Amino acid sequence: MREHIEVLKRHAIDFWLARAAVVLIVVLQLLVSTRVTAGPRWLAPIVETALLLPLSIATGWTHRRVGTATTRAHWEALLTLRRCMRWLALVLTAIISLSNFGSLVLLIGALLQGHAGNGRSLLVDAVYIWATNVIAFALWYWNSDRASPAARGLVGDPRPDFLFSNMTTEAMGKGDWTPGFLDYLFLSFTNSTALSPADTLPISQRAKMLMMFESCISLLTIAIVAARAVNILQ
Repeated sequence: MREHIEVLKRHAIDFWLARAAVVLIVVLQLLVSTRVTAGPRWLAPIVETALLLPLSIATGWTHRRVGTATTRAHWEALLTLRRCMRWLALVLTAIISLSNFGSLVLLIGALLQGHAGNGRSLLVDAVYIWATNVIAFALWYWNSDRASPAARGLVGDPRPDFLFSNMTTEAMGKGDWTPGFLDYLFLSFTNSTALSPADTLPISQRAKMLMMFESCISLLTIAIVAARAVNILQ
C-alpha cells in the first residue's frame, strides 16, 4: 500500500503539467489566424476547456483521496475514476489533434492557392501549428504508455511502450524509474525536430505508429509550409 502511495505522489505533478499543457494549446489555437481555422476560432478552445474543467476537478479529488484510501475498495474506486479520466483525456487529445491537423490542411491549401498571406504570418501560423503538434503528441505518449498514468501505481507494472535511456541506467535504479510528463514532452520534441527517435525507442506497434504520425505532420509543417514561407520572405 505504501508503495502505491509513493508512486502516485511522485507522479502527481504530471497530471497538472498535462492540464497546463492543454491550457497552452488553447492559447496557441486562439493565436492562429482565422484563415487556417475550421469553423469559428473559439469553437475548439471552448470544447477543450469544457473537457479540461472536469478533468482538473477529478484530478484534484483523486490526489486528495490517495492519502485517505485504506481499503481495497477505496483503491478500486480510485482506479475506476482514473480510468474514466484517462478516456476523457484521450477524447480531449483527439479533439486537439484533429483541430490542429485541420489547421495544417487549411494552411497548406491556402499556400497552394496563393491565399496564404505574407511570409511572416505564414511562418507564425506554422510555428503555432508545429508547437501544438509537439504538445498534443506528448499527451498521446503520456496517456498511452504502459497502463496509462491513470493506472500507474494502482495496478501491476505492465510492459512499457517506450524504452527510455533511464530504464537501462544503473544510476537511475532501472526498474524503479518511471517516466513523467516532461520526459514524454522531450520525446515528442525530439521526434518532431529529428523526425526519428533520439534517446527513447518505441517498443510497441502503437508507439511506433504514434511516432510515425507525428513525424509526418512535423515534416509537412516544417519542410513544406516553412520552406515556402522563407521563399516568400526572399
